Amino acid sequence: MKRYDKQFKEEAVRLSQEIGVRRSAEQLGLSYHTLSSWRRSKKEHGEEAFVGSGRPYLSDDGMSARELELQREVNELRIANEILKDALGFFARDRKR
Repeated sequence: MKRYDKQFKEEAVRLSQEIGVRRSAEQLGLSYHTLSSWRRSKKEHGEEAFVGSGRPYLSDDGMSARELELQREVNELRIANEILKDALGFFARDRKR
């Protein structure tokens, strides 16, 4: 996944406002959806748009995007750990026979 800095995103949004999303996306080598997402983010968050700006968005419960990602990963690992424990018990019972 290619990452773009805040300045590039703001310039891309400005260009899209001048010549349109489709034409500016083609000129910049971006997908239409990426550029329209940046426009939406700029409209919703103004100067604080774009997570790379040093001011991460916070979710409704006050967690940053990275914290939410880590929490999801912890939950997935807990589930995987339980599955492995169950499998270990299953195979241990089978070896006793």
